[in-house]
Amino acid sequence: MIGIPAHTLNDGTHLPAIGLGTWPMDDAEAERAVRDALGIGYRLIDTAVNYRNETGVGRAIAGSGVPREEIVVTTKLPGRHHGYAETLASFEESRRRLGLDRVDLYLIHWPLPRVGRYVESWKAMIRLREDGLVRSIGVSNFTREHIERLEKETGVLPAVNQVEMHPLLPQRELRAFHEDKGVRTESWSPLGRGSRLLEDPAVLEVAGALGVTPAQAVLRWHTQLGAVPVPKSSDPVRQRENLDVLGFELTPAQLQALVLDPPQRLGGDPDTHEEF
Repeated sequence: MIGIPAHTLNDGTHLPAIGLGTWPMDDAEAERAVRDALGIGYRLIDTAVNYRNETGVGRAIAGSGVPREEIVVTTKLPGRHHGYAETLASFEESRRRLGLDRVDLYLIHWPLPRVGRYVESWKAMIRLREDGLVRSIGVSNFTREHIERLEKETGVLPAVNQVEMHPLLPQRELRAFHEDKGVRTESWSPLGRGSRLLEDPAVLEVAGALGVTPAQAVLRWHTQLGAVPVPKSSDPVRQRENLDVLGFELTPAQLQALVLDPPQRLGGDPDTHEEF
């Protein structure tokens, strides 16, 4: 089993340096993948209401034999449930599907600024944390402006902002803002799913020089920058490779070589994307 270091979040809790993503797995695939991942040593599992696999994730956790307190379970509030009362109700449904007394990290999946109710949801999440039903609260796909509004209206900053991040979209300015505010950056699509990132000559050159796979080189880029990647894989061999990225180090030149131009966003724009 591979041991994983952890980051201390701004609320004093801990987040493993790398995790397992589960989109777009169904319940059956998620159950197998999470069971295998926990056996290998993963301790951060990422799901969401809109992934439709919370039940499978929960079954894997229950049957894993891993002490519950060792596992950080993340799920996310969907856009259709924005609002104070709606968030509280949605959380209870997530908790029921997961079969858990407590969720470790609860995120607002997208800000949906046109809808304009994410602050109401944030206030509900603060209550869930105060009531001990959620250990840490955070956001996903939020911009600097969205986070500043949360801070201004509630005084509470997210522990985590999970955003699209990879060498094609390195998020320099947002990461700098996060660091200034004590918000941990988490990376979705860390391997640039749907792009040719892992076939890029610069990535291949760095990986070859280190004797690692292109995916390992890119995941090490994330962890060395202090971001927490959550790569999706249902293959135990690939899961182990993805986790085994902490035993080597990129040089400053290699870190820079893995930032690819021009920047390319592969997913939705947080200012306009609407996912309910």
